[in-house]
Amino acid sequence: MSISASLIRKLEAVPQQIREVLIDLIEEIERRREESVTKREFNELKEIVRELAQRVNELAEAQRGTEQQINGLAEAQRRTEERLLRLEGAVEKLAEAQGRTEERLSRLEQTVERLAEAQKKTEERVEELAEAQRKTEERLNRLEVTVEELAQAQRRTERELQLLVAEHRKTREQVGGLSITVGYRLEDEAFKALPHLLERDYGIKVEGRLRRKFLRDNRGDYLEVNIIGEGRRNGERVTIVGEGKSQLSRREVDRFIRRKLKRLEGVLEGIFPVLVTYMISEPRVEEYVKDKGIALYYSYDL
Repeated sequence: MSISASLIRKLEAVPQQIREVLIDLIEEIERRREESVTKREFNELKEIVRELAQRVNELAEAQRGTEQQINGLAEAQRRTEERLLRLEGAVEKLAEAQGRTEERLSRLEQTVERLAEAQKKTEERVEELAEAQRKTEERLNRLEVTVEELAQAQRRTERELQLLVAEHRKTREQVGGLSITVGYRLEDEAFKALPHLLERDYGIKVEGRLRRKFLRDNRGDYLEVNIIGEGRRNGERVTIVGEGKSQLSRREVDRFIRRKLKRLEGVLEGIFPVLVTYMISEPRVEEYVKDKGIALYYSYDL
């Protein structure tokens, strides 16, 4: 006996093993129906088949729900796999980043190690500098004491120097006074000897006496002239202007020209300069005097 087509379609939604059991059961029912059975038995069988059919429908409905769940799970699985792929890519990138981080960390550790070594050396250097600073401060303290002692000694020296300066000033005043006295003495001798010497050496005949006097210079100021007198040479008037120096130097020659001769230019007629001295203070002074056109006499010439 064959099973109806409609029933087979209903059983297609049932799992394979259940479908086979149901088919066997239905075939057994049909087979028994063909046999001589009572009406009650037949009705019972029909009830069983009806219940089975209802159960099959329920199973088919459950199967459709299960397939929908399976489809949903498959979609979730697909999305999960996509997320997993993305996660694997992210993990790979994180692994690469981790590798780079580890490389950087390794370099950083090396740098930190070098810095730690440098810090250690710096601390050692600081300790050395601190020790050197301590020694320097000790030396500075000793130096401050020494400086204070020197300052006290300097103050004493300054007082002594002030006394020496005062004494030196007095000495210079005395020497200056002596020099003036010596110069005046030299000039006094020259007053008597120069008329003869000038006539003998330069053909100048002195008229009147040689003397000291104050004259107004070319600026209108009074100027002391130590030796001055008038004379004639070859019929021309000359004015003798001279000065005595105990020790003559090039510097004194320049001072005589600047302070006396230049200031009398344009005031006196035909200036004839003369210097008398005991001695010269440096070589070539005599040549320097002659180059300047000044007559020079020593004390022993007078």
